[in-house]
Amino acid sequence: MKKILSVLFIIMVLTACGSNTANKDNNPKTINNDYKFIGESEHWKAEYSYKGTELWDEDDGKTAYSNKDSYELVLKYKGSLEELSFMKKLEYTYETISGSGNKTETYTDPPSEKVFTTSGSSEGGSKVSKDEIIKITVKWDDFYESFELHNKVK
Repeated sequence: MKKILSVLFIIMVLTACGSNTANKDNNPKTINNDYKFIGESEHWKAEYSYKGTELWDEDDGKTAYSNKDSYELVLKYKGSLEELSFMKKLEYTYETISGSGNKTETYTDPPSEKVFTTSGSSEGGSKVSKDEIIKITVKWDDFYESFELHNKVK
């Protein structure tokens, strides 16, 4: 379903932009997106860093579009490491308009850090918009918090 929506979005963009997406010298147009979304709840702080590159080109009167991107989600517990010493399981998810991800960690020994990270990259997928609100959900043992991340710079 996400791939179908991505393809439809790209088709709509290409149809709307027509031949105006490349400059008149037939040089490709590159758009770099570099966003930082931040937010926090009572016990957690998070930062979602997104970097993307879009390439618009024209070849024989046809517009071509490609993109690639990467992200990193850094989740930090606001309390002391000692407060996490009894934690057996940590689950956290993020949701953007174009996709979502999650990570689960289980512990037989107490965690040695209060910072948890996940990252990824793609080519040709949906991009994250600068105006998006990213939803974060954190579950640790019997506790649960949900909060939003907003773009640091508009």
